[in-house]
Amino acid sequence: MKAVRFDGRLRLISDAPVPARDREALVKVLCAGICNTDLEITRGYAGFHGTLGHEFVGRVVEAEESSLVGRRVVGEINAGCGNCGLCHAGDSRHCPGRTVLGIKGRDGAFAEFLSLPARNLIEVPDTVSDEAAVFVEPLAAACRVIEQVSIRKSDRVAVIGDGKLSQLILRVLAVTGCDLTIIGKHEEKLDTAARTGSRTIRVDRALLESSDAGARTLKISGDERFDVVVEASGSATGLAMAISLVRPLGTIVLKTTHAGETSLRTFPVVVDEISLIGSRCGRFRPAIDLLEAGRVDIGPLISHRFPIDEAVAAFEKAAAPASNKVLIRMP
Repeated sequence: MKAVRFDGRLRLISDAPVPARDREALVKVLCAGICNTDLEITRGYAGFHGTLGHEFVGRVVEAEESSLVGRRVVGEINAGCGNCGLCHAGDSRHCPGRTVLGIKGRDGAFAEFLSLPARNLIEVPDTVSDEAAVFVEPLAAACRVIEQVSIRKSDRVAVIGDGKLSQLILRVLAVTGCDLTIIGKHEEKLDTAARTGSRTIRVDRALLESSDAGARTLKISGDERFDVVVEASGSATGLAMAISLVRPLGTIVLKTTHAGETSLRTFPVVVDEISLIGSRCGRFRPAIDLLEAGRVDIGPLISHRFPIDEAVAAFEKAAAPASNKVLIRMP
């Protein structure tokens, strides 16, 4: 089969073996999306070598559970060991022996076929299109923010970053009715964000000042600080900016990763008693429900579509600052 592999360099191969894992379902991939984690892996994040991709929709072609065959599905990306306490509790997201689709120990979705345990697969309603279904995984990650932090209508919330995940986080936060601000540097993406009703701040040199650690922070007065700041820029300086923006006793949600190291002063976290929460994968059902109900419009977030034969060009396009979600479609 065709597959997009990373082994120190990104390449498309046409003779990859079709995955065959014992007691798992085989899924024919219909469409998959490139996210920032995929780009970071090609820069060295996670040390992963193999087939990339974890945002997908596909159709089951083989499964022990015959009722699954033919169903259109998305898949939870964390495959647990099945034996630990977390797995027995029905949550493999932090299983110490887990594999992660296209990220850790398991080939991913930029291929004609993938393999996942049947328990990871969730059927997609007919009213949700293939392209919308690709967004279930990142939208679930966005929904994870409001699972972890109780956000009230009266709260002032800022999202740092105007990229793919930030745009979804904004749409989820907008459902809460809170006072929303997005901070980014790309005019077109900020224009897209403004359609959610959020206030936009374009970060440029006039708004930035250097901290002692060399990180960039945003100039803002004390009474303008935010109750919750979601750092979703994937930048080495994003956390420092978040600390400069959050009020005392406020909360920072650290949502994205990057391949490099982060240097910053941590004393404000202690002095202002700031809560710092790491946030990763969310449950798929809330995301599917939002899409089925039409409460999240993903149309404006798709910037390009490529066939798998042009996957390397798709990655180049996805890395461009002006790009939003880039989709790869299978034959």
